[in-house]
Amino acid sequence: MGSGIPRHIGIIMDGNGRWAQQRGQLRTQGHLEGLQAAKRIVKAASDIGIKYLTLYAFSTENWKRAADEVGFIMGLVKQYLRGELDFYRANHIRIRHAGDPAGLPPDIAAEISSAASDTGDFDGMQVILAINYGGRDEIVRAMRRLAESGSVELGNITEKDISAFLDNPDVPDPDLIIRSAGEYRTSNFLLWEGAYAELYVSAKFWPDWTGEDLAAALHDYQNRERRFGGVAVNGVK
Repeated sequence: MGSGIPRHIGIIMDGNGRWAQQRGQLRTQGHLEGLQAAKRIVKAASDIGIKYLTLYAFSTENWKRAADEVGFIMGLVKQYLRGELDFYRANHIRIRHAGDPAGLPPDIAAEISSAASDTGDFDGMQVILAINYGGRDEIVRAMRRLAESGSVELGNITEKDISAFLDNPDVPDPDLIIRSAGEYRTSNFLLWEGAYAELYVSAKFWPDWTGEDLAAALHDYQNRERRFGGVAVNGVK
């Protein structure tokens, strides 16, 4: 028996730079086109009825890139958050953040906080922007918060305790993680939450993605049998 519509999808939006280089353009143009693709997919996912969508926009490792490219990406984030409020409102989309805000430029952190506040009452799909995010870093920060809380003795810590101190503990684990550009790795994305997520890899670069590509990923997902470590016998887990 296949799966239904996933509640939560995570997307590793890969291939912006390669998309631009194939066309003889600057990598920054690829990021600009990738932003437009993200908006298309957000709208498509909202229309389908996805409840949570996490977009891997900027990892903790992306700071290693050239300073002008990093600056351009940060500028796009700021522009998108500030300029798309009407889009969020029309589609009832709530913006949230995953990642360490302390490591972001203050103006970017402020824009993320403002977007989250401005859309906090919207009751449609929740879009979690993973910016300055790394799965290992999130687990480290969760453990620090847990230790500072003093709520559990070290020897009694459970998975539930750790989950409660992640960046968005109320968001369900992703059912499906999508990666574009044909790369078969998770790249430090939702390491804790994605333990049993189904993986879908597309050869298409992210700027070329449309709602049809999302539909293809969902069709593939719906034809899988999720066992969560169990064994299916005659179609029964």
